[in-house]
Amino acid sequence: MRLFPSIFDLLSLLREENNHEEREREREREKLIFVNFRIFGLLVYFIVASLSYIFIWDKTTYKHPKFLKNQIAMEIKQAMSAMPPMALLTAPFFVLEVRGYAKLYDSVAEEPFPYYSILQFPFFICFTDFFIYWIHRGLHHPRVYRTLHKPHHKWIMPSPYASHAFHPLDGWSQSVPYHVFPFIFPLQKLAYVFLFGFINLWTVFIHDGEYVANSPVVNGAACHTMHHLYFNYNYGQFTTLWDRMGGSYRKPNEELFRRETKMGDQEWKRQAKEMESILKTVEGDDDRNYSAEQKKDL
Repeated sequence: MRLFPSIFDLLSLLREENNHEEREREREREKLIFVNFRIFGLLVYFIVASLSYIFIWDKTTYKHPKFLKNQIAMEIKQAMSAMPPMALLTAPFFVLEVRGYAKLYDSVAEEPFPYYSILQFPFFICFTDFFIYWIHRGLHHPRVYRTLHKPHHKWIMPSPYASHAFHPLDGWSQSVPYHVFPFIFPLQKLAYVFLFGFINLWTVFIHDGEYVANSPVVNGAACHTMHHLYFNYNYGQFTTLWDRMGGSYRKPNEELFRRETKMGDQEWKRQAKEMESILKTVEGDDDRNYSAEQKKDL
């Protein structure tokens, strides 16, 4: 029977204490990642969406027959409630990246082959555009649409604040390809930060109602407006390629690109009439509370 611990017992205890301290440090890092991700997401959302609302978004949209009563406040509330669980679901990707499981590299000198640091940008766009198309289209399946995706389609005529106004699982699922990419393919760290910012900017821009890109290739705000109005078209994020291949592409109305017709009553009535007929098939009864209806009641 030993009265005193041996040197091996002391070393074992010391190792256990060090391991415990290391685990505590890892937990603290993980908490910090979650908090920073949430704060950064909120800042990007409010700053970019607010600038877009002030300087780009056409306030005439308030008069659109399918603009909701108190819509801006509801969009912000939906986004605020969705962001914390989205950040929580996304944090594990960042934790794994910090622990070195992703194929992130520091400098151009570490690129896998010449010019990869340039090619990674279109490669990232093509990869994510393909998978987001199918994820987004899947969210329109009747079995999941009402629960997961309808909260984002509540906004028939979205404002920039609708850009992040999702059901948490909806927003997270469409972000998964962005976070999976660096675990499969090399990605330079600075490029990763740039692309993360670009994605958030793009998400706001396609909801800002400024129909600049009348392009058969770019899935801009006009294409995405067609999606919010008519539901079953233009699922793509950056390009129209997969919509064309999947038979879901709808060319934006030409009237959207002319100021005199874009916000005209005739175009709005045409939009509302077609939207109502499609909505009956997709959702059944319309439970939205429109501003225009409130004004009629008054």
